[in-house]
Amino acid sequence: MLINHDTRCALDAVVDLLNTAPDEHTPDTLTDTGALRAFVERNAVSDVGALDETDLAAVREVRDQFGRVFAASDAHRAAELVNALVAAAGTTPRLTDHDGYDWHIHYFAPGASLADHLAADGGMALAFLVVAGERERLRRCAAPDCRRAFVDLSRNRSRRYCDSRTCGNRLHVAAYRARQRGASGN
Repeated sequence: MLINHDTRCALDAVVDLLNTAPDEHTPDTLTDTGALRAFVERNAVSDVGALDETDLAAVREVRDQFGRVFAASDAHRAAELVNALVAAAGTTPRLTDHDGYDWHIHYFAPGASLADHLAADGGMALAFLVVAGERERLRRCAAPDCRRAFVDLSRNRSRRYCDSRTCGNRLHVAAYRARQRGASGN
């Protein structure tokens, strides 16, 4: 699957944002404006000014909406969720070539809030996956103690873990040890 640089960056930001959410194994890491600023810097989100508690609450709501897209039962439900997300953000496609990047499209209006910026760009990136029939690439880690989000961009859609070096390797080692215990018990 061919994904352009902008779409990949937007998908990476969506995944990073989703992975700040709390679950039964990890706490919420998007708890204050400092954490929100760190997210902005980590993802090189452009055109972001001062951030306050209103921005934090709005971005956390966008995070919840992205989570619902990842959890959608089918493409029709995912499309409904994405349509609502980008419509509420006031999506305004425009060409730009800022900060040393070649021409690309921003889907947020100039001066948009961070939440609208993320909803528009992230929502459009998710829309491209739905349109391409690739919604199943939106996944959660298969490790039982990890529910981190990721986008499976492998050629054969076989990725199961958020990180094969941590979750994947840990489960493979555990399975190996279980087989060894079973073999030594015979």
